[in-house]
Amino acid sequence: MDVLKHAVHTYAARHANRDGLALTPVPGLRMMCVESPHGDLHSVYRPLVCLVLQGAKLMTVGREQQVFSAGQSVIVSADMPVVGRIVQASQREPYLAVAVELEMTLLREVAAQLGSVRAQPPSETRTLFAEDTNAAILDCAVRLMRLLDRPDATSLLRPGIMHELHYWLLSGQHGTALRSLADPDSHASRLAAAIAILRTEYRSRIPVERLAAAAAMSLTAFHKHFKHMTSLTPGQYQKRLRLIEARRLMLDEGFSATSAGFEVGYESISQFTHEYRRTFQAPPKRDALRTRSMSHAIKEEMQDAERASAA
Repeated sequence: MDVLKHAVHTYAARHANRDGLALTPVPGLRMMCVESPHGDLHSVYRPLVCLVLQGAKLMTVGREQQVFSAGQSVIVSADMPVVGRIVQASQREPYLAVAVELEMTLLREVAAQLGSVRAQPPSETRTLFAEDTNAAILDCAVRLMRLLDRPDATSLLRPGIMHELHYWLLSGQHGTALRSLADPDSHASRLAAAIAILRTEYRSRIPVERLAAAAAMSLTAFHKHFKHMTSLTPGQYQKRLRLIEARRLMLDEGFSATSAGFEVGYESISQFTHEYRRTFQAPPKRDALRTRSMSHAIKEEMQDAERASAA
């Protein structure tokens, strides 16, 4: 694990954003390095596996909340709004994690090769799992990280590594739940079609009848299963997508609160401000100023630490 920790820390130090998140040119691979606990991070995860290498993080996904610490792998099995909070991190031992998005086509292919097992009933369907990271999954993550130094090898080697990663996940402790996600007739798989529409067209008004049709469900069944899996109604899910994107536009691209609200589909700025405040505990402008100030302070602390170590 030390090799992977060093690779993640080195790459994130050069490429991480204000939240400590570093995207990479290797499709689906990203990592996080955070040197001090801070406030809630709101995002929408695609299905993924996240290896916590150092420190600890509190995650709230739907109705489930857990703390994940070093040596554990976190599996998010559906497109879900997630609230994360780093609860253990320091300059000496920052929170380190590496995540890989799962690929539904590959998940179904490997599940089919493994053969069928009893799918989970809807009442047992969960979206958040934890298990001790096994050596095989850790090795897959190390090999994906190595591709960052060999971009010419990515198209050749990544497919095999991803195939192996999905095999180990499906063969592991939570393989039954992942096979339910891979089953095209499962509620999770059918709801994924509706969620894909919401993620693509979140700026627009989307008739719930269209979402139910995409999931091949009646309106009553769609509302029931959507709320069961995500803990949100379709309207609340779309609202969360809009607010998270509006916050990103303000913090990363310099949008004003008014411009960000209109950009993500709000027709009323007062409604946007009210819903933003309820989600992020501050109105848009104040939240953006506060977050930028915190990011600047953290950056100065890191620079001071670097100068001290150089001296």
